[in-house]
Amino acid sequence: MRHGVKHRKLNMPRSQRRALFSNLTNALLTHEQITITLPRAKELRTFADNMITYAKKGDLNSRRLALGFLRDNETVSKLFSVLADRYKDRNGGYTRVLKAGIRYGDAAPMAVVELVDRDVNAKGAKDLARVAAEKAAAAEAEKNGESK
Repeated sequence: MRHGVKHRKLNMPRSQRRALFSNLTNALLTHEQITITLPRAKELRTFADNMITYAKKGDLNSRRLALGFLRDNETVSKLFSVLADRYKDRNGGYTRVLKAGIRYGDAAPMAVVELVDRDVNAKGAKDLARVAAEKAAAAEAEKNGESK
């Protein structure tokens, strides 16, 4: 019997599951939209919604709980500043799961998980900033006569 068992096992031990959902939650909060398998997407909703609820509380204990789960200072600071303000008037339901068909290789059902009222420019913004910085550094080096 499954009395009191909340989450899907997803055919992996608890420590792997915890690390998986920590990393997926980090990715979702950073990019605000990710594509994963449908069972993982449905399970990810609870973790992401809990993190946003912590951010809305905004106290020190909530920040420590979020940091303990996410293990990324940059994501936690975005969570407590940008996302907490965005969802302050919303009473839950911060994520949306959209079915995205079947994966070609193994016929796994895929889904897109996104934050409701998401920032469209957030997806890939970190990579765009990194590429721009590399181009600026290369242009500066070429200007100074250095070769790579």
